[in-house]
Amino acid sequence: MKIKTVNKTYDEVMALPRPKHQRPVRPNILFRTLIRLLSIGDMLSTRFTYRMDEDGMPDEPCLILMNHSSFIDLKIASRILYPKPYGIVCTSDGMIGKSWLMRRIGCIPTQKYVTDLSLIRDMKYALDEKKMSVLMYPEAGYSMDGCATALPDHLGGLVKLLKVPVVMITTYGAFARDPLYNGLQNRRVKVSADVRCLVRRDQLDALSAEEIQARLHDAFTFDSFQWQSDNQIQITESFRADGLERILYKCASCGAEGYMEGKGELLTCHACGKQYRMDVLGRLQALDGKTEYPHIPTWYRWERACVRQELENGTYGLDTAVDIGMTVDYKALYLVGGGRLVHDASGFVLTLDDGRVVYAQKPQASYGLNSDYFWYEIGDMIGIGNRDALFYCFPKQKGVVTKTRLAAEELYKMTLLRKVRR
Repeated sequence: MKIKTVNKTYDEVMALPRPKHQRPVRPNILFRTLIRLLSIGDMLSTRFTYRMDEDGMPDEPCLILMNHSSFIDLKIASRILYPKPYGIVCTSDGMIGKSWLMRRIGCIPTQKYVTDLSLIRDMKYALDEKKMSVLMYPEAGYSMDGCATALPDHLGGLVKLLKVPVVMITTYGAFARDPLYNGLQNRRVKVSADVRCLVRRDQLDALSAEEIQARLHDAFTFDSFQWQSDNQIQITESFRADGLERILYKCASCGAEGYMEGKGELLTCHACGKQYRMDVLGRLQALDGKTEYPHIPTWYRWERACVRQELENGTYGLDTAVDIGMTVDYKALYLVGGGRLVHDASGFVLTLDDGRVVYAQKPQASYGLNSDYFWYEIGDMIGIGNRDALFYCFPKQKGVVTKTRLAAEELYKMTLLRKVRR
């Protein structure tokens, strides 16, 4: 899937008018049926099935939460929810070049990891006035390592504010079929889902925001690689390790960063020469010597701990040349040339090639970082910005997107901890 791009200067983009806010549209049965029909092919190819508990889908508007594993997620939702009318909280870049259609199928745009009070008003409007459910992916992005990403800490409070039941859709196999790192190469994997009601209407008043937050945290605790191993799901495609260096950027043997390469069935460090084979159950095995981390998410957690240590001892830092895209409306991704992205304990600073600082972001601005691999088939991406403009940075330095995301998440936690201690 690609995105419309237009070349403009930074000043030309900043001078463009911003779109006026529009309220959510209740999708009519024609558009709901269109999405359902477009989903049939993938649902058949993955032999999709789902299980629903007795309280799974209340017969009233509700907040539907879903883990975000791959592009097939929306098709899964359509298969489960049709013909129920529902809105979809989506990232604003998904509207580019097709905003009219996206609104008609129920999309409610928001900016990833940017405080957006209008989104809450839009969700209330959809639920209370338009009498439709709202589907939301609270992780705000695809899982990188097959495990849940951080949830916003105010989600329990949002549920109390919306005053509607909460339904959880948990998918199995969607990540294994099309993991983000693997370059849009689908594997032959059966996909399924569980549907259950996390919070019934009669529980809304009795449960505190903190208790609801705890339920949500438990619901978003999963490990796709462990699920694959436990259920003996064999992935035999020869390209299964392609792009694995995107998440495993640091060699567990020699500690070098940016020298890893996933290709075919092998993960290779070109600094020390060590190689690991990814077996059909998604586990790693060193071809020679010790296997430090057979389980990929464990390797990923080790990388996070290393980043945290760098932050604590003051040695972390990113300074890389980037190509810069911008969005300020739903018409195009505006390519404004090159620049530099710097990230350290003070946050992000983005400059253009002419030396102008165009954006700075403090660590406490967001609990997460908008980052993606092969974003809209352009390249690996780091996204920052605010309500006025979003900046999509494509680093020319290899293997920095994941580390930057880990650093941003850890910096946010450290900033909160310092506030608590004061």
